Order: sequence, then C-alpha cells, then structure tokens
Amino acid sequence: MKYIGSKGFSHGQRDKIGVLITNLGTPEAPTKQALRPYLKEFLSDPRVVEVPRLIWWCILNLIILNVRPARSAEAYATVWTDEGSPLLTHTKNQAQGIRERCKTLYGDDVVVDFAMRYGKPAIADTIESMLQQGVRKLLVLPMYPQYCASTTGSTFDAISALFTKRRWLPDFRFISHYHDNPEFITVMANKIQAHWDKHGRADKLLFSYHGIPKRYLLNGDPYHCECHKTSRLIAAKLGLSEAEYMTSFQSRFGREEWLKPYTDETLKSLPSQGIKSVQVVCPGFSADCLETIEEIGEENREYFMEAGGERYEYIEALNSDAEHLDMLTNLVRDNLHGWALQHGEEHRHQLAKRLGAEQ
Repeated sequence: MKYIGSKGFSHGQRDKIGVLITNLGTPEAPTKQALRPYLKEFLSDPRVVEVPRLIWWCILNLIILNVRPARSAEAYATVWTDEGSPLLTHTKNQAQGIRERCKTLYGDDVVVDFAMRYGKPAIADTIESMLQQGVRKLLVLPMYPQYCASTTGSTFDAISALFTKRRWLPDFRFISHYHDNPEFITVMANKIQAHWDKHGRADKLLFSYHGIPKRYLLNGDPYHCECHKTSRLIAAKLGLSEAEYMTSFQSRFGREEWLKPYTDETLKSLPSQGIKSVQVVCPGFSADCLETIEEIGEENREYFMEAGGERYEYIEALNSDAEHLDMLTNLVRDNLHGWALQHGEEHRHQLAKRLGAEQ
C-alpha cells in the first residue's frame, strides 16, 4: 500500500480546522459520453446496489451502461444551465455561504470546501487539498438530512478508503444526519409557509423523498423512519392535520419493491379522490437537482394533471437560502464544539530545525 500525506508539509504551517460538505454528484456534461463513467461509478457502489457483485457486474456493464447513459443525458440536458449542473452550482454556493459565515466566527482558522461522492470534485482530492492547507481537524457534513446507508454511509466509506492510504490522520468528526434538528425543521416550515403566503395553499401537501428498496429497511436502514419523522415534525410546525399531508417516495429503479407509497402512483391517484390541487416539497434534498427539477417539477406534474388534477406546484429545495446557510453554519458550529487550535507554528518550526528537520 502506498501511503500519502507528507507532500508539502512544513513544521511552520499554521494548523487549521476543515469543514467539508458533500453531496451525491453529477456528470461533467449532459452527454452520453459523460454519463457513462458517472453512472458506472455510482451504480458500482455496493452501498447503492446490494446485489451479488458478479451478477450485478453483468447487469450493469452488459445492459444498463449500454442503455441508460443516453436516456439520462437527455434528462440532464433539460436542467443544465450556463453554470453547469444545478446540484454542483447549489453545492458550490452553499459552501461559499458557510465559508463566509465561518470566517466571521473563526477568522482564518477554518477551511470550508465541498466535494461530490461520485464525479468531481472528488472527496479524496478535496480532502487531500484541505490537509495540504494545514487542516489537522476535519468535520464532514454530508448534505443528506436523513441517514441512509446508500448516501451517508457511502460517503463515510469514501473517506475511510482515503484514510487507509494516509500515514497521518486528522482528528475526525462526521455528521450522520440532522433530520429532526429543530432549526432544520423550522427552516423547512418557513420555506413552505413563504410559498403559501405567495401562492396560497393546495388541497394536499406531499412530502416526497428519494426511495430505496424496501429490503434495505428490513435489513435495518433507518432512512424510512427518519423521513417520516421529518414530515411529521414539519407538519406539526405548520399546524397540519394528518389528512392535510402525505409522505411518499420517488425515483425507484428496477423491479423489486421499494419504499411505498410511490410518488408517481400517489399523484396519479389523488385526483380520483377529490384532490385537485397539490404542492410537493422534497425535504430529503438539500439542493435542487435532476430528481427534483425534472422528475418532480415536470414528470410528476404531468402524471397529476393528466389524471385530472387542476393545480400542481413544486416548492423548491432550501438551496443557498440565507436561513438554510445560517442553519448549516450553526450545525457546523455545534459539531466543532471543543475543538481548539494552539498556534505555535514558529516555535514548533524552530524546535524541528534543531532536530534536523528540513521543513
């Protein structure tokens, strides 16, 4: 094994605290050529698809990667902007907002950056860059409010894989979830209330979360429970009765049973139940992306309207709203509690030189 982590080190370098936010990832372009390596990395993760590796290798490489890249590229093309992928843009803006707030709180002692679990900027590359800047204590915040092994757990795997190759490890903290954080619940409720103040309320508020196979729940994944808790707490904050909101799960893939009820089937059925207007919000997504903009904003709108619905509205994700950035910064601050830096770089440098160190 080749160990990394000594390049560029200096005994006189100022120690810093690092804050890394991460999200799922995005292809580099909305093209078939860019989608293929991105999907291969994503779907090869055993945390994402829990199928025997040999069987899945055949399915993935002989079928999926020959069909899905072109379809996915068409979908990404509909949401791509001049700045690139919406998820990349929003995550970059979130990092910048947290960076500015941390600078006010901590000065230059804290380095804030972002990375993607799949695609670029890669987690390993970003952490390596942060360590080279003097980061000796690292806090990682995956931008998934609800814990799931396929997302949060996979992020930890990527960091662990990097750490197994490092000779020198930083002090490390990891925020695994914040689904019931009171400030998060308040910010989500405020987002929905602001939409109501501007557009009025609909017959039903639908909380839609990304789905996972039901088998994962039965094997012990807490994601399903945390999604429902988030919905319940937001609804309570808004003063909603059980009849005024629903929780559903979107983006299923393959033939096995996933968490129910399914968002698309739910929206197709609501008009026949007398629900003619609906507003959809996705509290599991910290930033708008393909799954919210295209799947919820467009595809599921068509399902509802074609089934007899009359009014459909998607309530945007928190993205880089000021309240959201304040909440995330407070979450970071709370998890940095007790971490202090002792700045004695020059003294340390001189002592090291006496012992024969070159740097």
